[in-house]
Amino acid sequence: MKAKLDRLLTQANLQLNDQQKQQLLDLVNLLNKWNKAYNLTSVRDPQEMLVKHILDSLVVSPYLQGEYFIDVGTGPGLPGLPLAIANPNKHFVLLDSLGKRISFVRNAMRELGLNNVTPILSRVEEYQPDEKFDGVLSRAFASLKDMTDWCHHLPKESGYFYALKGIYHSEEIQQLDDKYTIKQIIPLQVPELVGERHLIILQ
Repeated sequence: MKAKLDRLLTQANLQLNDQQKQQLLDLVNLLNKWNKAYNLTSVRDPQEMLVKHILDSLVVSPYLQGEYFIDVGTGPGLPGLPLAIANPNKHFVLLDSLGKRISFVRNAMRELGLNNVTPILSRVEEYQPDEKFDGVLSRAFASLKDMTDWCHHLPKESGYFYALKGIYHSEEIQQLDDKYTIKQIIPLQVPELVGERHLIILQ
């Protein structure tokens, strides 16, 4: 697994130290262990998790601007946990409405020694943060309109929405409220992943 992770990171042009790499491998092992009991992800093979969960989360890292982020509908901590490992100087709030997912995130934080993550068990529309975010991340929403409708109260005035998507559909953008502008549409290269990935940044 370590050799595969090294290869994937090199192909994605991402630099991490040995401790961060070990934390990512430990995260995959935890996910694999918990998955047997709690069914957190449909991906069963740890080697596949490296590509579909870890690298698929990490490729967004170079585009994050700011220090304080929320990952909405984090599931088992994706993309939030890999991004927190890769960016120890940034803080990530991981929000989900399912208790078993947040239990997993809490356990992973403890096991991996992460102190830049705050897990929150809540529905997004009911969550009122004390401080607004530099960035609102999600790979959970079906549409950009849903993301902006449900998360409009989360970013700072200068903050961004980071939508992790598969295939990019231009009609999604036409459904957006006029107050949102698309800053960038970035095709993402995830090594060994079959299918398209895009990052859409809105403000």
